Amino acid sequence: MAYFIQQLINGITLGAIYGLIAIGYTMVYGVVGMINFAHGEIYMVGAFIAAIAFMVLQALGISSVILLFAIALPVTVVLTACYGWTVERIAYRPLRGASKLAPIISAIGMSIFLQNFIQITQGARVRPVNVGLQGGITLLERGGFAVQVSRMQLAIIATTIVLVAAFAFMIGRTAIGRAQRACAQDQTMVALLGINVDRVIAVTFVLGAGLAAIAGLMVSSYYGVVDFSRGFLAGMKAFTAAVLGGIGSLPGAVLGGVLIGVIEALWSAYMSIQYKDVAVFAILIAVLTLRPAGLLGRAESEKI
Repeated sequence: MAYFIQQLINGITLGAIYGLIAIGYTMVYGVVGMINFAHGEIYMVGAFIAAIAFMVLQALGISSVILLFAIALPVTVVLTACYGWTVERIAYRPLRGASKLAPIISAIGMSIFLQNFIQITQGARVRPVNVGLQGGITLLERGGFAVQVSRMQLAIIATTIVLVAAFAFMIGRTAIGRAQRACAQDQTMVALLGINVDRVIAVTFVLGAGLAAIAGLMVSSYYGVVDFSRGFLAGMKAFTAAVLGGIGSLPGAVLGGVLIGVIEALWSAYMSIQYKDVAVFAILIAVLTLRPAGLLGRAESEKI
């Protein structure tokens, strides 16, 4: 039982990270109606920016973990947000009036470009990250096994909860949130009402990139390593989380992320770890077969 609880905690932590990345997919889909397949690489770029920021700050003699996070976090978010804006400006905006297939291909090309760009500039080897919150809390001891929650895990879960609440408030109660919801319904009418659609979409990409940056910083600190190839798999898992929870739903993105994280952790603990990804996608297929809109998604009707 103690081992099960420990794996459950590990899965929730991993799922919180997937959920943060999945929100970016959900926001872009909700406003533009398309999937940003370069979002996983934006997360990877954020992880590398965080690793470089930590390295520079440590070289300057800063050793306080709190101070390192306080400085590296805004730097990572701002620089990664610039990458998100660039993806929207280059890969999406020129193709907004084209068929839906063209922006998807463009985003996949941007994903490949970013992955190779980081590989060339940062190298193909794994980069260590020696910054993280140490210590934790022991919840249970039984049979010589201790169930522990590290401070880094607590920080990841708490950060996800706070950010999801903040974004839910932003979308429901602020002017930019109302503009995003309006663009999701009818961009032509929104433009006629005087709202700058290009700016709303750019802000959406920037916000999604900022969330991916926070996820990248936390992952690099949590696992202690970062490499150029992790963005694709993490992006696919986060996309799966968004679809599983209901694409377009913020709570659904987080719920899907937590479910995938828990499934991965428990499958790795009790089954063959080589098939954990197969289990995730098999459950996705089963859920979508029974509920095509996802767990919290709403079925949409299209008038012809």
